[in-house]
Amino acid sequence: MIIRIISGTIGIALATYVIQEGGRTFIIAAALLAVLAWLEYVRAFSRRGGNLTLFSGLLSIGGMLYGAYLGQIDIILFVLTASVLLVLITSVLLRGDVSVPDVCISVAGICYIGLPFAYLIMLRNLAVGSYVTPIETFDLGTAMVWVMFIGTWASDSFAYFAGRAFGSHKLAPAISPNKTIEGFLGGLIGTVAAMTGLGWLLAMPLAQMAGLGAAIAILGTLGDLVESLMKRHVGIKDSGAIIPGHGGIWDRFDSVLFTAPLVYYYTIYFVLR
Repeated sequence: MIIRIISGTIGIALATYVIQEGGRTFIIAAALLAVLAWLEYVRAFSRRGGNLTLFSGLLSIGGMLYGAYLGQIDIILFVLTASVLLVLITSVLLRGDVSVPDVCISVAGICYIGLPFAYLIMLRNLAVGSYVTPIETFDLGTAMVWVMFIGTWASDSFAYFAGRAFGSHKLAPAISPNKTIEGFLGGLIGTVAAMTGLGWLLAMPLAQMAGLGAAIAILGTLGDLVESLMKRHVGIKDSGAIIPGHGGIWDRFDSVLFTAPLVYYYTIYFVLR
């Protein structure tokens, strides 16, 4: 537990620096996390004898992140289309080594990991407006990245403590035996409260922020369960051990893979309009 707390504290400090710094620092950090998550994903499925298209995936994810850096959705769509074709061609050229299931899992992983990190970069790059708080003055992108991360962390934390204190009814026992309905409800209520508080701090519509909090809690939980399902399928407990006491990058960002696109589109359709 002490190691977990120490590594978590260091992680929060690094995240604070990277989010506040923005620019190339944020993009490089996001790209590094995406690459590490992809490597963990590929390694996980290799345990079941899979032979995913490792380098095609790296090229595809890198291209999508470059499109996000430029703020060009068309480039992201082009890279995504090209990546599907590239993986399919790879399966033909390496027939016998890359099976049809390998192709499907590769394409799914490229979308599952690459697109959310692309959305995260585009969200941070929305450097318009300003939000004055007692702590700091934020531009829109910085503020909404904090909203996304704080909401996701709140969901995980409130669910954990509520589950430990009151949990007795299993939420998805076949996928994640430790998750309970009581924990989920605690995470839902806690995240709505946290987002409402952030809405007040940032002078954003409280009802909308409460709704966003509920959506973050639901999608964050589903993101966690999706990774748990995949890990159970391949027979591993953690995706890696790069973060002492916390597992791998995929473990730590499984919920973010679902909440980052959510907050990006919330910002585009509710904040900027």
